[in-house]
Amino acid sequence: MAPGDYLNEMKRYFENNSRTKDFIAHTAKVHSVAWSCDGRRLASGSFDRTVSIFVLEKDRLTKETNHKGHGESVDQLCWHPSSSNFLVTASGDKTIRIWDARASKCVSVVNTKGENINICWSPDGNTIAVGNKEDLITFIDARTYKARCDEQFKYEVSECTHLCSR
Repeated sequence: MAPGDYLNEMKRYFENNSRTKDFIAHTAKVHSVAWSCDGRRLASGSFDRTVSIFVLEKDRLTKETNHKGHGESVDQLCWHPSSSNFLVTASGDKTIRIWDARASKCVSVVNTKGENINICWSPDGNTIAVGNKEDLITFIDARTYKARCDEQFKYEVSECTHLCSR
């Protein structure tokens, strides 16, 4: 069986047994998805420059909001590690945006030095790290939304999974 046949067979199985549901949330490719820390919200970021937020209620997922604001694609997103209301997005438009899911709005825009491709929140929620295409990581204070420092690397920055103390 060819790989494509197997995938189509699996898709049909899940569709026929009510295990899947398609959501029309974006008009272009989805670049990133992430669950909030409490597992109740799912966010997706897209090439169409939007962020969609879905809510998990009992056994179903429903679309809650769609956020616009970035001038380029939303390449990655990350929820706050202990607050299920805050989400941060990275974009090629040289900004990051902090969103308040509860208020359904952007609470801050932070300009950065390059086209952002990766973003993560520190485990304590006090720092946001954003990596750009020029292998520069910018550390942002999550309370003031001001850059603390930049760190240039001479190799590819692919994923920020843990931050050292600064």
